[in-house]
Amino acid sequence: MVCIAAFIILSLVGVFVAFLSIFRRDIGRKYWAVFKKAWGCVGKKVRLQKCETNFKDDVKNSLLSKIVLKHPQWVKPLGTAIEVSAVLIVFITIWSLVESIKALLAIWVFGTCNVSQPASCALGAEVCGIDAAEPQNPIEWVGRWFEEWGEIFANIPDRFHAWNAEDYLVEPYTFVEQYQDDKPLAIDIFDPGCVICMQSYRNQKASGFFEEYNVVPMIYTIELPEGGPKFQNSDLIARYVHASNLLDTDYATQIIDRLFTESNSDGINYQTALTNASRDEAEQTLKQWLADFGAKKTEIENIAKTAASDEVTEIIARVRTMVEGTIHAKGIPTLIYNGKKHNGLYQPE
Repeated sequence: MVCIAAFIILSLVGVFVAFLSIFRRDIGRKYWAVFKKAWGCVGKKVRLQKCETNFKDDVKNSLLSKIVLKHPQWVKPLGTAIEVSAVLIVFITIWSLVESIKALLAIWVFGTCNVSQPASCALGAEVCGIDAAEPQNPIEWVGRWFEEWGEIFANIPDRFHAWNAEDYLVEPYTFVEQYQDDKPLAIDIFDPGCVICMQSYRNQKASGFFEEYNVVPMIYTIELPEGGPKFQNSDLIARYVHASNLLDTDYATQIIDRLFTESNSDGINYQTALTNASRDEAEQTLKQWLADFGAKKTEIENIAKTAASDEVTEIIARVRTMVEGTIHAKGIPTLIYNGKKHNGLYQPE
């Protein structure tokens, strides 16, 4: 183990030695000699052969040469410490490589390097993560680690098949703009309370994405691992949108557009205002919106009643199954268009 640990350390410090050797060639020659010994020893170990250079003793002797003269009683415990440190260095290096490979595969498959906590990955796309519950003990942590590997490998085929938006629609649905036969279909999956979803919607609207595609907004509420919506009143907004679609009105897209693009009389954008409001206040705001859009009192009452119905609850369940079980989204927003699944914030090309 000592020779492998030494090879790892020498490999890491090699770049600094290379720079120093420009000014001190003797340092470069000494380093290269030691590095060749380490490499030769590692090569032997890989082939399950014994090191001929006795490199481990050379390393120990060089590290303990000064100590043995002043404190000979320390030699044995320090020698043991060197062996233990070597094992730790090798273990940490192997673990780091495995975790790096796992993170790269997760980014490639899901758009995030952290499968269970997607939003915590700084390297992935900007998303509101669909987080899993934190492990409560080491056994659960180990189980989660292997589950994440399983999810990665199970979803690798998603990178190679064509994503046809028609295959992922959940009825009833509507379009952001009026449907046109000559435009391709796109699906925009979002959570009403997700700030990144709001910015993504604005980017799509400003860039002409809604004019280029027949966009179906698929409203989905992220749930906390312990239950309940991640963003307050997201479930209520989703219910009003689904109820509007179920009753075949045009109010669903108007609700979404006002939520993401307009502000109240205090200058606070409606998404923030509704997220911070009580449920009763949020529902009154939604009813007022319906009135603003031209809905009659009886129609508003019918939408409110339908929003609380088991039928809408079933639609929400079907959307959740589609997003989590079929599309395998790890974060919101998620878009499907041009035969591909796009994770995170929409950025105009």
